[in-house]
Amino acid sequence: DFATPRAVLTGHDSEITCAAICAELGLVISGSKEGPCLIHSMNGDLLRTLEGPERSQGPESCLRPKLIQASREGHCVIYYENGLFCVFSVNGRLQATMETEDKIR
Repeated sequence: DFATPRAVLTGHDSEITCAAICAELGLVISGSKEGPCLIHSMNGDLLRTLEGPERSQGPESCLRPKLIQASREGHCVIYYENGLFCVFSVNGRLQATMETEDKIR
């Protein structure tokens, strides 16, 4: 038997740097090197775009997602390269932010 993709997820303009699957909610959340995080259904439908908070202009202003985790309760935590944590609802609403100087892996 040959493995075939269940769905093709589209919407990012640059390489994917992180992804999480929430099977309980049927969601795939992915982040790209130069862009926002996207929420897709398991069928491949683009549902939401998760935009981080506005930052100061300049080369470091681009929020680059590094880690993503989704919960079955409908929360998505994203850690960005610049030390910023953001919590979003699966509806795309930014609920909380926190900055840290620590290196997270």
